[in-house]
Amino acid sequence: MEQEVKQPVPPFTLETAKQKIQLAEDAWNSQDPVKVSKAYTADSEWRNRSQFINGREEIQAFLTDKWENERQYKLKKEYWAHGYDRIAVRFEYEYQNKDGQWFRAHGNENWEFDKNGLMKKRYASINDVAILEGDRRL
Repeated sequence: MEQEVKQPVPPFTLETAKQKIQLAEDAWNSQDPVKVSKAYTADSEWRNRSQFINGREEIQAFLTDKWENERQYKLKKEYWAHGYDRIAVRFEYEYQNKDGQWFRAHGNENWEFDKNGLMKKRYASINDVAILEGDRRL
């Protein structure tokens, strides 16, 4: 069986860490749960706010539900720091809920990758703020 590889792979440099971040941003903005899940190991561990998610099937279910409830989703990720096989990002995203209320979410993520460049751990701390449509930045 051929091993999955998701470039760039560790060890990360500043350049490859920023590439990895941009690839993640692009994938999440596609709002395609299957595409996004392929960047993670089959047994990836997540903490997203107060939810604990394990494996690609749970990731896909989580993201399907997320994007059904967070409409007109737009995300921007920013480099914060990196190490050999870890990357930390700051992010913000905006979305509209089913009632039409706009939100801006701010947060931090800590990522850990396996040797093939698949994310094996993702820990996200996120805060939402209600905004007016005219206050959107993304």
